[in-house]
Amino acid sequence: MRVTKKLLLGSVVVTAALALAACAPTTGTPSGETTDSGVSEVTVGIVTSESGLLAGYGKQYLDAFKAGLDYATDGTGEIDGTTINVEYRDDAGDPDKAVTAVKELIGSGVDIVAGTASSGVALAVAEQAAQNQVLYISGPAAADAITGINDYTFRSGRQSAQDVATAGTFLDDIEGKTVTVFAQDNAFGQGNVAAVQAILGGQGATVGSVLVAEDVTEFTPFAQQVLAGAPDLVFVAWAGATSGAMWQAMSQQGVMDEIPVVTGLGDSATFGAYGEASEKISFLNHYFADGPDNDVNTAMVEAIEEAGGTPDLFSPDGFNAAIMIVHAIQEGKGDVDAMVAALEGFEFEGPKGTMTVRASDHALIQEMYQVKLVADGGAFVPELVDTVSADDVAPAEAE
Repeated sequence: MRVTKKLLLGSVVVTAALALAACAPTTGTPSGETTDSGVSEVTVGIVTSESGLLAGYGKQYLDAFKAGLDYATDGTGEIDGTTINVEYRDDAGDPDKAVTAVKELIGSGVDIVAGTASSGVALAVAEQAAQNQVLYISGPAAADAITGINDYTFRSGRQSAQDVATAGTFLDDIEGKTVTVFAQDNAFGQGNVAAVQAILGGQGATVGSVLVAEDVTEFTPFAQQVLAGAPDLVFVAWAGATSGAMWQAMSQQGVMDEIPVVTGLGDSATFGAYGEASEKISFLNHYFADGPDNDVNTAMVEAIEEAGGTPDLFSPDGFNAAIMIVHAIQEGKGDVDAMVAALEGFEFEGPKGTMTVRASDHALIQEMYQVKLVADGGAFVPELVDTVSADDVAPAEAE
């Protein structure tokens, strides 16, 4: 039976070894199995988008996860004699496909699952983690509902509330102002609406929303709807392949000329998507390669580039996940209760600096960034405006 979280609280600081020798994960050994040589093995299931609309995010996560596993195991693929095997599954951004993959992994003996770029997928996988009592570390999925959903679910990236709190740092007094959230009508977008209502609404703003179905490809009517509402601020929460078309419609309809717009800076593929509006938008940011200045970030960037990849928005999520998994295995040797205990309150140095897993609800407390896009030849590149402290954007504790 699962012991209570109160009995498991603990805070441990990991010092991960600094080495970047290539280490290709192997597959196929059930979690906790012992080989003839007596070396314990633990298998980790990585489930994320390798195809579908969020495939680019999945690649960022996977490239960094492999670099992080190499980093945290000193290039050996094992920790304290325990070999870490990895099995990869493509969820294609589909919750049903993800659940099927997770059930298959659990059925084969896997007790650790990580990944997921889609919030809808992450919520479905979290339910499976609780039902089957396995450790789950969500990745780029940002919905606030993931935090505190159950005792078995953690996250290696930021959440919507941290995005919204960072947006608030661009503003002066917002009491009495109106804010419109422009977002996709999915778990990610709905989570952002709820976060803006809770955070900026809690500071006295009146919050409304314009939500767009995920399969929409013509955004002009929705941009006109935003403009007609004449809010004091527009908060845009968007992800995926339709970002460029959405921003083109917003620009063509003159939204940025009439109303201040704040949004999250996406991955590098989107830097050119804002067109002439690029320098008119205030960007909150989770990560870009030149943002943090620390040895872990340098190690991650170098490792990803040496492997032929590009460090990007969700690279820290994969790298953090590897550090968290290695630490959990080191402390718990595959025992789920012990691994949960090891992660609750865990503080470590990640690519963004000091990361803290809040023991009460498993939120990952971390710095965020204010960023602007600046012209660089025929392109736009991000430039750091300010670093926002982890405590200033920490989400409210989940009940």
